[in-house]
Amino acid sequence: MRRRRGRGKLLWIGGLIVVLFFYLISSFLMGSERKARLVVEEFYEYESNGDYGRSWELLHTEIQERFNRGAYVQDRAHVFNGHFGADTFSYEVSGGKEWKDWRMVKGGDPFAQVYEFQVKQNYHGKYGHFVFVQYVYVLLEDGEWRIVWDYKK
Repeated sequence: MRRRRGRGKLLWIGGLIVVLFFYLISSFLMGSERKARLVVEEFYEYESNGDYGRSWELLHTEIQERFNRGAYVQDRAHVFNGHFGADTFSYEVSGGKEWKDWRMVKGGDPFAQVYEFQVKQNYHGKYGHFVFVQYVYVLLEDGEWRIVWDYKK
């Protein structure tokens, strides 16, 4: 019996094309709100595992300018792990309200499209069980969804 050498290669290429097709379709079908939510979930997954350096990378440059990486990592670990006495936490992300011309600071430049999410962080620490609620905003910066916080007073 003679084997066709090209048949396996053809199947491999066909499979790759199918995977690529589904990836492209899902990317186009996944709306902006869903992409923004995924960034929030990724951010809090890093935070809940104490990987504050990686979560810092998902912050918008305006937030990164407020907190350099080293200070952010040290402060987050100090507050959440040190003061709260919790090594980790669980979280729930809800919302996804879209805002137009939203401002991070009073009188600041407006951002054209922003999504607001509410994040509930559940801690079980040395002081018992408590829930911390934070409003998180996600916007596009150089084609990437990035996290900002509301500093309006």
